[in-house]
Amino acid sequence: MAFPINQGVSFSSSTCWWDYDVFLSFRGEDTRNGFTSHLYRALCDEGINTFIDNDLRRGEEISLELLKAIKSSRISIIIFSQNYAFSAWCLDELVEILNCKQNGQLVLPVFYKVDPSEIRQQKGNFKVALDKHENKFKNDIEKVQRWRTTLNDAASLSGWHYEDGYVSNN
Repeated sequence: MAFPINQGVSFSSSTCWWDYDVFLSFRGEDTRNGFTSHLYRALCDEGINTFIDNDLRRGEEISLELLKAIKSSRISIIIFSQNYAFSAWCLDELVEILNCKQNGQLVLPVFYKVDPSEIRQQKGNFKVALDKHENKFKNDIEKVQRWRTTLNDAASLSGWHYEDGYVSNN
């Protein structure tokens, strides 16, 4: 998969204020031990300083450390997978990533074995996940609506579609 992240751009951390060149957002149980770990290794092998959440403690709320990593990354790569929206953690990450996009962060989506229209229209697993969140967050329905809007916005970005070893531009 060829990402245009190092074309004509210096990633020397001494010449910019970014802590990371790339932040990876993904649902661990779907892609951590396959696609995401290979992408992470490939980026690191190219000298691209990449943040992956392997060492963060898991909890219900997104951690301050993770928010800081998102804000201090030049680029975010979102790896959408079938179960991405079941994670409130992933959805909170996504909201922060799209907030950072408004401040100039480059956001590159990868649609891993999921069609972008399923995310935009919130069908299939995305519908099931968001319905589940609506039940869980009855007292904070605005949060779920923010997730719905953010998913739609992110899935509308140009990205890559990965399907059984084949990658295409979306």
